[in-house]
Amino acid sequence: MNDTRAELILQAELLVRRQGYSGFSYAQLAEVVGIRKASIHHHFPTKTDLALALVAAYDARYDEALNAILAEGDDGAARIKAYATLYLKGIEKGLGCLCAVLAVEMDTLPLQIRTAVACFFGKHIAWLETVLTDGITNGTIRAGVDPPSFARMVISTLEGALMMERLLGDEEGFHRTISALTDSLR
Repeated sequence: MNDTRAELILQAELLVRRQGYSGFSYAQLAEVVGIRKASIHHHFPTKTDLALALVAAYDARYDEALNAILAEGDDGAARIKAYATLYLKGIEKGLGCLCAVLAVEMDTLPLQIRTAVACFFGKHIAWLETVLTDGITNGTIRAGVDPPSFARMVISTLEGALMMERLLGDEEGFHRTISALTDSLR
């Protein structure tokens, strides 16, 4: 049963990241996974339940990645670059960021999903603020950087660059964006 649930989460995430929340159905997911639609309802009674599980799994993966970045060293700009490279996995697979894709549909999503997506981004903003503050303190981020403003700029820049590179198919452009972003912090 856990294998089916895990496969549903994996395949639903791919569908949402490619097509959006409104762009996929349980019927489509059932076909991809090779089960009956009723079996999906056994694991996730509603599409909202499934979306919340997707965000929770995505958030947990990012938590691991963010902790690993912190463990690699205390260079603030290097941490920002490592954070930015997490987005490359999406570009390589032609996928958008799950929470950004959901955020695009924010006005049509149930409140619980909007709240989960806002919490995801709020956590990332707080993490980036800490990284930037620590970097200013240890001299790896230039003085004068305003951590709250730059944290939002980092996420906005990376989400926008991810969208553009998915559209343009130019991974090198994303690398140039990462360089410009980290150079602006030194």
